[in-house]
Amino acid sequence: MVSQNAEPNLFELHGHETHITYSTTSVAGKPQLVYRDNGQSYSFSGDEIRTQDSELGTLVSVSLMKTVDQGSTSLTLVVPSVNLAGAQQQHIKTLAVVTKHLVGVQPLQKGARELYHEVSLEGKAESVQF
Repeated sequence: MVSQNAEPNLFELHGHETHITYSTTSVAGKPQLVYRDNGQSYSFSGDEIRTQDSELGTLVSVSLMKTVDQGSTSLTLVVPSVNLAGAQQQHIKTLAVVTKHLVGVQPLQKGARELYHEVSLEGKAESVQF
């Protein structure tokens, strides 16, 4: 039974060639995030997952790639606040942003040092027991 004001702990989302599963907890007691896109799959757990509250919702970020000389790539999932209102799950729409962080850019060189790719997502937010 789900309490009247229960918040979800599992988000299963999909968009154009993208699938993200994010759980705020797991059997091991740690958050987990799985990201699949263009035939690649990444899994993250515990401290590899960074969260930050914002006006958009909770920003859930992971590092997809890190290099010393070529920059890095991160994924940030926007997790909205969801009231399950007595239901086991609710349908949601949200987004994720894949950011390419450029390095080696000269300090006086013009232009952005981050490149963004936004992915619209939809799926379900649910409360499950681990």
